[in-house]
Amino acid sequence: MRKNEYSDYRRVIADSWNRCIAWGLSHEHEPAAPEPETGRLEEIQRLHSELLTVTEAEVLPYYRNVLANSRCLILLADQHATVLTSWGDERITETRLKPWFQKGANWQEQNCGTNAIGTAIAIGAPVQIKRNEHFLKANRSIIGSAAPIFDAHRQIAGVLSVFSDAYLPQAHTLGMVRLLSQSVENRLISRQFGPDHFQITVNTTADNFDSPWSGILASDDSGRIIASNQRADQLLGMPTVNARLDELFTTHRNHILGYREQEPLQLTTRSKVRLSARIKRPPLPEKPPERTQQSSGTGNTVQSGLQPDIDHLEFGDSAVKRCATQSLKVLERGVPVLITGETGVGKEVLVKALHQASHRKDQPLIAVNCAAIPPELVESELFGYEPGAFTGARAQGSLGFIRKAHKGILFLDEIGEMPLSAQSRLLRVLQERVVTPVGSTESVPVDILLVTATNRPLNSRIDDGHFRADLYYRINGLCVELPSLRHRADRRRLIQTIYARHRDPCQAEELSPKVLSALENHPWPGNIRQLVNVLRVAVAIADGEDIQVWHLPEDFLAEFDSAANSETSPETRAQAEHTGQAEADPLARTLQVYHKYTGNISQAARELAISRNTLYKRLRELGVR
Repeated sequence: MRKNEYSDYRRVIADSWNRCIAWGLSHEHEPAAPEPETGRLEEIQRLHSELLTVTEAEVLPYYRNVLANSRCLILLADQHATVLTSWGDERITETRLKPWFQKGANWQEQNCGTNAIGTAIAIGAPVQIKRNEHFLKANRSIIGSAAPIFDAHRQIAGVLSVFSDAYLPQAHTLGMVRLLSQSVENRLISRQFGPDHFQITVNTTADNFDSPWSGILASDDSGRIIASNQRADQLLGMPTVNARLDELFTTHRNHILGYREQEPLQLTTRSKVRLSARIKRPPLPEKPPERTQQSSGTGNTVQSGLQPDIDHLEFGDSAVKRCATQSLKVLERGVPVLITGETGVGKEVLVKALHQASHRKDQPLIAVNCAAIPPELVESELFGYEPGAFTGARAQGSLGFIRKAHKGILFLDEIGEMPLSAQSRLLRVLQERVVTPVGSTESVPVDILLVTATNRPLNSRIDDGHFRADLYYRINGLCVELPSLRHRADRRRLIQTIYARHRDPCQAEELSPKVLSALENHPWPGNIRQLVNVLRVAVAIADGEDIQVWHLPEDFLAEFDSAANSETSPETRAQAEHTGQAEADPLARTLQVYHKYTGNISQAARELAISRNTLYKRLRELGVR
């Protein structure tokens, strides 16, 4: 636990104790055993029937397959801390506490002091209350971990908690209960809104859609978000309920909602965060399926628009070719490869191409996004664990990603986000070529080729104390940097190739010179990933017609305009205009300025230094007016 996290955690406990004192509780207080009225309990359970059904569907299989050999008790409580049901081993606690784990017991802080269920409700966040952190001495024989379950309106619908002996290992219990509560929250949204709404699943990579940590958005057919989970707000960096898809993403809502189901779609948020998405549509017989297919394009290797073929990663760019050729040579000799470059340049596509071209192409390629795994679960996910290693451990244990990659290639993306504790264990794996599962003293030999990637310099992470220098030199056998799209020499050919893969069959086989000029001269902060999205949006908006400049997204043109303004001073621009130095594409520039001033002819003409009649003429050529 980092220093600031520990400080926040201690503050949560201190604030809870202060509330207990304010309510007049003492450490010696022993609340009366609950005696719930049968009729009242039945009414409460009836009101929460859907929550009970959904939670049992998530928790019961998990308990049978994972927790059956663990001494723990899982409780589901409502938003008022009343226990609705339980699963697990009731032997975890003393006889005098057993009534508090029965249906109808109430764990509000006012009555039971600081405790997992009551405190989680009080703060609206997951919490673990250890032995001596309970305000009442009567509760100090147990440890509780709890996480609230939120409904689609961000109100607490219930609380899921795990209780165990105070003397059992607890390292992973809070992470487990957070995962289960998130799973219940996701299923509630899917059950309530899935049959009649579009469901958009978003995550940092396409490999993690089925993770409980994915964001869920439920949208109507106009693109308005009807419901979402907390994770969606975190990933998008803003409240999503009642927002519209066009306000959240740079891709047009029609393209998102019309995209082919179950295929990954790359989206960029308005705050420039790149996310992978998957669409699930409600049954709509009146929606022509062939139109959906045309809008989505062929879509091979969606994440970058390129096939993972090492011979087709570039179309004349020597830097990309050198990266691929050198990486393959050293990887084949067992030397680790570190791939750097901006977000969206195609690091994962390069790794897939290396795997297909290597002698291990018939062995597994295990890709792990280090930033997508909750910190408390990283070690068990990477290195595996023995049966019963911790509360929540599967009865059969887990291999972990490293052992799954045995004889193949392990790809650790966003390696700079790996927690320090996991870095130490990874260093030992790389040095000794053995892995020791969590909870075991025996080491298992592993044979892996390692590829890592990062989109920001690891040197700064080392200086900040967040990345081990010795691990950096271990993974940095060969460091290659994929160039950004704006610096690629094969940019024009690359644009035409990606367009050809996503165009509608009735559209021209190549982009027009005007459109190609606008694309080729764009700064491309999102690189190839952004290029794919821009072309798909243009294909969708053109709706079967040949793509024109005005079919390009407005935020794309705004980026172009912003880059031009930042690179050229006002004096230089004015001089260029007055000396008659023509723009590379005056029509594209005209459309940018026209959009900038939201159609105000006078302001647009003034910035372009042309007459209103000339501006009207250009807009007619563009088909705008």
